[in-house]
Amino acid sequence: MQVGTISGAAQVLHISQPAVTKVLQHCELQLGMPLFERVRGKLYPKPEAHRLFAETEKLHHELQGIRRLAASLKSRTVETIRLVATPTIAVSVLPQAMSAWRRAFADTRCELATHHTSEIINTLRLGEADLGLSLQDPRHPGILAEPIAQGVMTVIAPPGSWSAAAEGAPLSAAGLKGELIGYTDNDPLGAQVEAACEAQGIAPSVHTVVQTYQIARSLVEAGGGMAVVDPFTAASGRGRLQSRPWSPAIPIPLYLLTPAHAPLSHGARQLADSIAAAARSLLE
Repeated sequence: MQVGTISGAAQVLHISQPAVTKVLQHCELQLGMPLFERVRGKLYPKPEAHRLFAETEKLHHELQGIRRLAASLKSRTVETIRLVATPTIAVSVLPQAMSAWRRAFADTRCELATHHTSEIINTLRLGEADLGLSLQDPRHPGILAEPIAQGVMTVIAPPGSWSAAAEGAPLSAAGLKGELIGYTDNDPLGAQVEAACEAQGIAPSVHTVVQTYQIARSLVEAGGGMAVVDPFTAASGRGRLQSRPWSPAIPIPLYLLTPAHAPLSHGARQLADSIAAAARSLLE
């Protein structure tokens, strides 16, 4: 249809003229009607050929698009991975994880955003993100929550707060001294710490309330008191702060959150594995 001759078609397709003739004859045999009139070596398409050509051209373009997409996925040049995490994980775990992952996926586009867990669930459900990271299992029927690393709640304090022998030993509410940085009422991990204090009959002095563990850590670094934070925030402050595991121990898993109906791509799965490895390395 495009070049008008068998020989021209053979050149475009990089096959022999007899092969083109055989395929065309087989096509007409299958259709039960001729598609071309043959006049002095040239092919003149019949009206039926024009009708069919309009439809097959659509399929041809779609097939070309699929081939381009497959080639792009193979070379990892156009895939976009959308990752959303809580601020704590974004600051403490993702820098190392992204750096390691980029060595194998240098050309893959990755969009990073931070939200609290409730907003992460909404973005995943609406298809606005491919994977999320949170310290909470949302227990949502449309979201898969996979634990990929785990530590325990940790007390952090300015340098010199404890002796070298005491550092690393568990600390209960009775061992808290001075100002304790607190969290807003809707913080689930903060609520567990508060409940542990009440169970031990301890009412710590709390005058400063924050929304994120990273802010709490920054205040502790500035000498603003002690704080009980997640293990990843505590580990990211290593060298600048002292830390001791909270007693009784409160396990804190890091969850990989994904939509239940959308499996991860190869690149996204590799990113998730890199995040898990970085989180475990940070805790070690």
